[in-house]
Amino acid sequence: MWVNPEEVLQAGALWITERANPYFILQKRKGHGDGGGGLAGLLVGTLDVVLDSSARVAPYRILYETPHSLTYWLIAHGSSRKEITEHWEWLEQNLLQTLSIFENENDITTFVKGKVQGIIAEYNKNHDVKEDDDTDKFKEAICKFRKLFGMPEEEKLVNYYSCSYWKGKVPRQGWLYLSINHICFYSYLLGKEAKLVIRWADITQLEKSATLLLPDAVKVSTRAAEHVFSVFLNVNETFKLMEQLANIAMRQLLDNEGFEQDRSLPKLKRKSPKKVSALKRDLDARAKSERYRALFRLPKDEKLDGHTGCTLWTPFNKTHILGQMFVSTNYICFTSKEETLCSLIIPLREVTIVEKADSSNVLPSPLSISTKNRMTFLFANLKDRDFLVQRISDFLQQTTSKIRFEREIAGSLSSSDDEGERQFNLNDNSVPTATQALMTMYRRRSPEEFNPKLAKEYLKEQAWKNHFTEYGQGMCMYRTERTKDLVLQGIPENMRGELWLLFSGAINEMATHPGYYEDLVEKSMGKYNLATEEIERDLHRSLPEHPAFQNEMGIAALRRVLTAYAFRNPNIGYCQAMNIVTSVLLLYAKEEEAFWLLVALCERMLPDYYNTRVVGALVDQGVFEELAREYVPELYDCMQDLGVISTISLSWFLTLFLSVMPFESAVVVVDCFFYEGIKVIFQLALSVLHANIHQLLEAKDDGEAMTVLGRYLDSVTNKDSTLPPIPHLHSLLTDDGEPHPDVDIFKLVRSCYEKFGSIRADVIEQMRFKQRLRVIQTIEDTTKRNVVRTIVTETAFSIDELEELYVLFKAEHLTSCYWGGTGSSNPTDRHDPSLPYLEQYRIDLEQFRGLFSLLFPWAPANSAHSDPLAQRLFRLLDHNGDSLINFREFISGLSILCHGDLTEKLKILYNMHVMPGKCACVRACVRAYVHVCTYSECWAASLTSMFVPTVKKLQAPDYRNYLKLWNRGTKNNLENVKDLPKLNQSQFIELCKTLYNMFSEDAQEQELYHATATVTSLLLEMGEVGKLFCCPTKDPEEEDLEDPGEAKPCEPALVGGAQPGSVYHERVQGEGEGEEEEGEARPHGPGNGDSGGEQLSGMEDIRLEDSSPKDTGTSSSMLISDDETKDDTSMSSYSVLSTGSHELDDKLHCEDIADDTVLVRGGMPHSTSVDKDWAITFEQFLASVLTEQALVLYFEKPVDVAARITNAKNVRKAGRPLLSTSDYEIFLSG
Repeated sequence: MWVNPEEVLQAGALWITERANPYFILQKRKGHGDGGGGLAGLLVGTLDVVLDSSARVAPYRILYETPHSLTYWLIAHGSSRKEITEHWEWLEQNLLQTLSIFENENDITTFVKGKVQGIIAEYNKNHDVKEDDDTDKFKEAICKFRKLFGMPEEEKLVNYYSCSYWKGKVPRQGWLYLSINHICFYSYLLGKEAKLVIRWADITQLEKSATLLLPDAVKVSTRAAEHVFSVFLNVNETFKLMEQLANIAMRQLLDNEGFEQDRSLPKLKRKSPKKVSALKRDLDARAKSERYRALFRLPKDEKLDGHTGCTLWTPFNKTHILGQMFVSTNYICFTSKEETLCSLIIPLREVTIVEKADSSNVLPSPLSISTKNRMTFLFANLKDRDFLVQRISDFLQQTTSKIRFEREIAGSLSSSDDEGERQFNLNDNSVPTATQALMTMYRRRSPEEFNPKLAKEYLKEQAWKNHFTEYGQGMCMYRTERTKDLVLQGIPENMRGELWLLFSGAINEMATHPGYYEDLVEKSMGKYNLATEEIERDLHRSLPEHPAFQNEMGIAALRRVLTAYAFRNPNIGYCQAMNIVTSVLLLYAKEEEAFWLLVALCERMLPDYYNTRVVGALVDQGVFEELAREYVPELYDCMQDLGVISTISLSWFLTLFLSVMPFESAVVVVDCFFYEGIKVIFQLALSVLHANIHQLLEAKDDGEAMTVLGRYLDSVTNKDSTLPPIPHLHSLLTDDGEPHPDVDIFKLVRSCYEKFGSIRADVIEQMRFKQRLRVIQTIEDTTKRNVVRTIVTETAFSIDELEELYVLFKAEHLTSCYWGGTGSSNPTDRHDPSLPYLEQYRIDLEQFRGLFSLLFPWAPANSAHSDPLAQRLFRLLDHNGDSLINFREFISGLSILCHGDLTEKLKILYNMHVMPGKCACVRACVRAYVHVCTYSECWAASLTSMFVPTVKKLQAPDYRNYLKLWNRGTKNNLENVKDLPKLNQSQFIELCKTLYNMFSEDAQEQELYHATATVTSLLLEMGEVGKLFCCPTKDPEEEDLEDPGEAKPCEPALVGGAQPGSVYHERVQGEGEGEEEEGEARPHGPGNGDSGGEQLSGMEDIRLEDSSPKDTGTSSSMLISDDETKDDTSMSSYSVLSTGSHELDDKLHCEDIADDTVLVRGGMPHSTSVDKDWAITFEQFLASVLTEQALVLYFEKPVDVAARITNAKNVRKAGRPLLSTSDYEIFLSG
């Protein structure tokens, strides 16, 4: 390709000149091509890899040589000799004569450079090439990546790094390529090439390690092996990117959102330095947005626009606090450099004025922001203030359409009792509707009542009101250490709902979605599904001890919130424990507020906790085990032996201690959780273990350990609570032993902050990543085992074989999801982790074809023949007709072809050629996986009286033995076979084509072709005779099903005489004829050679019945003399195949048979139309095949499944896009 002219200092170094003229030089890289260039070539190849030379991609180049100068310019390079030769010839034909006219050398150089740049510009214009942000260096890396690893264009390279890969004790220096779906490594040292390809979805562990030998190493573990990379220039950057890409892969295994996100990566608003790929910058932007949203509890769709260092004036302590300002589409946020000092969230919907204040030495570049609640925030020391103000102004304009909703939302944070309530009248009129938090309706105290508890509650309320006065109220409140102290002291009962909304960020989503909840409730009313059934079952189990849920008002509110969320998020729907958490939310918040709190809880604060596989809870269980190992090591081993950690963590985390603590104490934990996040749950859980360390060490089993912990948690009390005591269900389940002394909840919370306050949110996220890999891969392994366990009894495959096949099937599915396909189905539609195990991975026809050619024994070597057969089998296995097959359907077909008996295989071959309209009963037969095919006794008798099949005497089992075996199953399976549709002529022709195509490159190819010809002829004649026993009526539906484009078969006819090549005998001249006369009338078997006088064996119990209508006109018209057969020169030598003709046997070259040729026995003239009344049954097809031992042996030939699986894995290694799973990482060493 032509490239922008680039100066080259030394033209001869490491390059060989192949062509030259006064102006241009064509060169080849040393070590490229045949011969390898000896030692010099090996050294050059090694240098190209280590130094990341573009010569690895383009080993040919053209240089422009400035006359009388040593200056050279690179103007073109190519990956092949053909490509570079085309450029060279163009230069010779179009530029050489023109350049000779110039007198000035500078003019020549300018002209050549301009001409090349013009060619590039013209090419880009004609081919609609768009400029992107990737540098030329990175484009070269993309070309290398695709060339080295066979990746398609859909696989996006994110970045690449120089590093060493440790194979054993020997490091290999090379390049690590990180793409969206794969991690790849390439090394070429002194002639030895090494490649490694691992899919992110198969990584089970990714960790950064530091040892004396490898100070900055990254270990990548899969199910099969561990891989260590070291000597990174920037190991932190590399590891963060690897973490992010592995997280994306894990998300793809969980749901479809991961695949969709990769197709719409966020774009940066401002131009970034072009040192890395555009995709790398986009992923960096995504990671920053995720951290930003987590830090300030913002909605999931909020994207960070930028951040800058600044100072914030804090009026409560009259100081300037150093920190970072973050600006996004809807928010301006600030956090101090000292983490807990101060944080601030300003929604743009609250902003009224943004203005630049006057600069001074004390306050350089100040920015003032005013809000609707009359608060003013002063930022200073802004580096790019003008640009920042412009960005904020742009975002403010986008929010103007939402201002009309702000007054209603702003009033929701007011504590005024006169506020108008939003009414819900969507339920039955007979059910009362709650218009406020349920706790306010069931608070059992009179206004005159006053006691020390109420006095303390009053003081708490006053402390919060003072805080609001000093630090602000609502979203724009300054959040400081003082705020945290007030939370730890307990939030007042009547402020709990308001502050939960504020600290969780749920107020933001409620403010930006007015009316959303009411609409959702209205749409979900009266609709039933699995989620609503589970909700109804659990409604009366939700805090049944609380009076608010002992009547229909509380139950109805709970039902509406849970059902609305199930309809909002079908991926989660409903999960046990959601009812307990939601019931507590309803006690302290209004119905709509409780809904948005539930949204914040399930989708942001406890991600993946409440999906069908509680992945988030399992991940945090792993994190808790890791924290326990670090902070209570003396207890960790004991707890692991007892298996207690996994039991307690799920119940504690899923319900936020609400199910294991007294209610009035557990709500204090919820207070801290909404303010601090998940880390307070870990701190509290560790504190509970630490407080019971001695009793747990003495526990003999898990039951005793659970009793110890249960007693302790039951004793946690809230002495400041003004609520009446509520009986705790968990306490009813403990034994009657001595009760544990009371534990004050506030002291417990403070102690957990003091002892385990070093646990940070970012450390937890790091641990979560590590555990997420382990949990999701464990779930995938469990899914594989469950799938195998489900179908192992249905097939003859071993468990190991099924697991290997499942891995290949899943790899095919995931590959299609990564890169899409040419098929009509959307790849992400095939992936639904919420479905049952067997339905989670499905493939379409395109993916099935690839697996068919590798695993199925009938797959012809020629893809042109393989694809139609794969399509027919796919259609048969697709039971529900959705153009997708799951693993069970896939295995059902493969099992029959690999382990089924002769009858099963022939049945599926027969069924594959039934027209689509008749496939219903055919699919039923496949699903039933019948092990014994039927063969009717009455039909056998009829066949016996009609035909005398000609067979050569062989040493194999007599065909009568097969008949006996089939007849044993006749009574049970007669109706099954009788239900199979008949094959018409068009379908029969396709069946014949399939048979011929199946035998290509088989060791017995010629013998199989002759046997197929015999069977084909016999079936054609059976069809003709069958017409005589049925009414010659035509089914109009049959005519509609006919394919007008099908090849026309040769018209079958009965052959008279006892000549070789005919199947029918003339009528035997009496039933008393001897064996000798009958033997003379029989033709030779296939491949009979010169054994004409040999006594031919047959089925002595079968005789030809006088059913041939020889006395009718039809009979005479169907008979063809032997002479006519010999004189018919219009027939192809491949169309007339006599099983007894030695001359034709010698002349046959079956590999030349055309696709549309039907081989029949001699004496069959061509016809010009398809006979509508002609048909054969499966019984006839089965019996005919059994007359040819070659076919019987072919279909009964054992299949080496292990060898096919190994071959499939090897092909996936070396083949283009369908790369292997990590169990089969590519590692080739030259």
